Amino acid sequence: MCAGARSKGAACVGGATGSKRVPRAVREQQMLDAGVRAFARSGYQNASMDDIAELAGVSKPLVYLYLNSKDDLFTACIRREAAALVTAVRAAVERDAPADRQLWSGLSGFFAHTAEHPDGWTLLHVQARTQGRSFAREVVAMRAEIVEFVTQLIGAAAREQARGAVRARTLAGTEVSGLAHALVGAAESLADWTADGRAGGPSAKEAAATLMNFAWAGLGNLLQGQGWSPERTG
Repeated sequence: MCAGARSKGAACVGGATGSKRVPRAVREQQMLDAGVRAFARSGYQNASMDDIAELAGVSKPLVYLYLNSKDDLFTACIRREAAALVTAVRAAVERDAPADRQLWSGLSGFFAHTAEHPDGWTLLHVQARTQGRSFAREVVAMRAEIVEFVTQLIGAAAREQARGAVRARTLAGTEVSGLAHALVGAAESLADWTADGRAGGPSAKEAAATLMNFAWAGLGNLLQGQGWSPERTG
C-alpha cells in the first residue's frame, strides 16, 4: 500500500500514489478499451503491453495481474467486441414488424455498430482473422451466430413473401442458408467501407439500403421461380 493511503482512505492504483480506487470491472473495461484501440491501429505484433498500459492509464504489472498475458488480453478484446456486435444486431431488429422491415433493421443495426466502433470492427475482421487459429475461431463462432440469426430472418421473409405471391415456390433450406451466408459476407465487405470513414463512403443507412435492395429483389425473383441459371445465357 502507498504511504499514507490508509489514513487518507485512498489506495494505489497502477502505481499512482493517492489515486482513487477504481472498481476492478471498470478498470478491466478501460484496459480492454485500450487493447482494442492498440491492436486495431498497430496490429497484434506491434502493440506492446507498455502502450496498452499507458493508454489505459495504469501500470503494465496491473495489466498482467488482471488479464494474465498479451494473448489473453487479445482474446478478451475479441470476445467483448464480438458479443457487442451480435447484441447490437439482435437488439436492432424490429420484432413485430413485417419480415422485410426486420431484415432491414438488422442490417441497419449491423452497419451502425461497425461504423460507430471502427476499431472493434478492425479487430474482428482483420486482426483476429490473421493472428492464429485460436483467435480466428473466436470470430468464426461470432459469424456463425450472426449467419444463423440472418438465416432465421430470411426464412421468415421468404415465408411471408410466399403467402402473398402468385405461384410462389418454397425455398429449400440450403437456399435460405446460402443466401444468409452471402448476405453476411456482403455486409462484412460493405462494413469495411463504412467503418473506415473515407470521403464519399456510404453512411450506415445507405449501406443497409444498398444491400437490402440487392437481397430483397433477388429473394423476390427466387420465390417467383425466376432464379438465374447458366442455361438461360447459353
